[in-house]
Amino acid sequence: MNTIDSSQLLTQLRAASLQAQGLNTPEIGVGAGNGIEQSPAAKGDFSSMLSRSIDMVNNMEKSSSNLASEFEMGNPNVTLPEVMIAKAKAGIAFEGMVQVRNKVVESYQEIMRMPV
Repeated sequence: MNTIDSSQLLTQLRAASLQAQGLNTPEIGVGAGNGIEQSPAAKGDFSSMLSRSIDMVNNMEKSSSNLASEFEMGNPNVTLPEVMIAKAKAGIAFEGMVQVRNKVVESYQEIMRMPV
């Protein structure tokens, strides 16, 4: 049975926190397609940043679904804790994206209420 490496999980959380703050993060070797690595060209306008974030959340959802499917099919290399952690990460990312959307809509509505 595989155990959860808490130091790797903590490193991933710190890297995600730095990414959320807009700081460059060093490559930490947590796998491709997770959105944690940030290239120098990744800085840009808001729309491209938002698009990349949506793509990242979508990729996390897809990978967690694929991992869950592999577990359900009986793949011995996939453990239940891995599936649960992937689902939790995807859920948190999606919830964060919903909060960003809510703030953007709220800001837009506030601007539209301003007298000109």
